[in-house]
Amino acid sequence: MLILRRKKNESLLIGENIRITIVECASDGVRLAIDAPKQISILREELSEAEQANKTAPISDKDSVWMLQSVLHQRNGVDEK
Repeated sequence: MLILRRKKNESLLIGENIRITIVECASDGVRLAIDAPKQISILREELSEAEQANKTAPISDKDSVWMLQSVLHQRNGVDEK
């Protein structure tokens, strides 16, 4: 891992076609501007982790969904027909 110190409006280059510029520094975080080719995916890490968790989550069957729906309707006083 490479650790760099940058100030507002300073940039760093990754390869020849990715530029990351520090836009704002504040006590609660740093704002970055990322200039990269469109074919390169840029995603916040927590979104990537959530996406992976969703992919590995068990898929429910229809009976389980109907049962849950029935229980929720009963708790909310909705009459099923």
